[in-house]
Amino acid sequence: MITLAVFFISLFMGLPILITLLVGTLVFLQQSDLSMLMGSLPLQLYGSLEKSGLLAIPLFMMVGELMNRGGLTDRLIALASMLVGRLHGGLAYVNLLTNAITSSILGSALAQIAVMSRVMIPAMEKKGFKRDFASAVTVSGGLLGPIIPPSMVMIIYGVIAFQPVGALFMAGVVPGILITIGFAIIIFLIGLFCGFPREGQADAPKVTLAEFLKDIVPLSIPLIIITGIAAGVMTPTEAGAIGSLLALLIGTLVYRSLRWSELPDVLFRVALNAAMITGLIASATMFGWALSFEEVPDRVVALINGVTDSPIVFLLLINLLIIVLGMFLESMSILIVMVPIVLPAALAMGIDPIHFGVVISLATLVGLVTPPLGPGLFVVMATTPISMSALFKSMMPFLLMMFLCMALINVVPALSLWLPAMFGLM
Repeated sequence: MITLAVFFISLFMGLPILITLLVGTLVFLQQSDLSMLMGSLPLQLYGSLEKSGLLAIPLFMMVGELMNRGGLTDRLIALASMLVGRLHGGLAYVNLLTNAITSSILGSALAQIAVMSRVMIPAMEKKGFKRDFASAVTVSGGLLGPIIPPSMVMIIYGVIAFQPVGALFMAGVVPGILITIGFAIIIFLIGLFCGFPREGQADAPKVTLAEFLKDIVPLSIPLIIITGIAAGVMTPTEAGAIGSLLALLIGTLVYRSLRWSELPDVLFRVALNAAMITGLIASATMFGWALSFEEVPDRVVALINGVTDSPIVFLLLINLLIIVLGMFLESMSILIVMVPIVLPAALAMGIDPIHFGVVISLATLVGLVTPPLGPGLFVVMATTPISMSALFKSMMPFLLMMFLCMALINVVPALSLWLPAMFGLM
């Protein structure tokens, strides 16, 4: 109990989650009379990073950084505008589709929301869309980032849970498509009953073969990554390296919007962000190692078994817990902290670990956009003058659809497991 109190006090004081975990570990060892283990902490800290799967993290960060610097994101927005921009209310669909196809670039919901809010909300307002609706579409679309492959969240879960990252990538495809279609239905229904501003057909870009071929080039990066992993031709780490090389060549040689002189700064930013994430993983692993000496995961399993023996009810409880935590923490931090504690309980319930990875990843997203502390809402409010109440009110239809999709994915594991099983990845 003291450890839990110290953890949340440190969190609310604004200390980095890495420091919070380290302090929590030291307090736990002291309170549990396990001070003799403190001498082993450096070995645990270092040993937790001796996993080859972690190499994929900086490589996929490199893909995202190079695509952003090279203007490839803008090309994908233009591609989405060509595909759905001529529909009634087309810019709303462009916003959603752009979020879906650029999710492979960032893989973080907050980063996705931050990038798209600066681009799409002003563009939608200029076309006559209400600010709260434009903001709601942007926030909802940003939730697709951590589930559609290649996903940074899936990589981290795979490393922590000792599950194949390739199978996790494939497991996110069908749920990601399902949620995208669900959000598109919400946009259609809002346009049907509330109306959208009338956009002239001339406002939408004309689809010419030359422009289409020019703008579709960046889409080859996620397609090659996903296809290569699914076919067993490359590992996720190798796919990240190939994706980085493709992003570099396309940005420098095809579009000539990325200069070689920018490469050192790109490498520095990638190294900085990768160090932050691997530091989180190391500190969380050390915290989980300390908890294992007091059999805390086993106690969690026994506690849940005392409450229910139904896998569906268990997943519901986990969803509620993760959603609450998501109001305070970013999705990656939640996975790093919670997976070592709750995964043994999931396995004891007979839940497939790949399916559980998809479920817990989805649950981390909802808390990001739930008041009073939803970080995703504050990201939009920082760039757009809008109140939280107005934004959340416009978010409600999308959240209801998100809950519906989550319930379906929870109840029907085949939605997550069918594709990786078909490709022989599990």
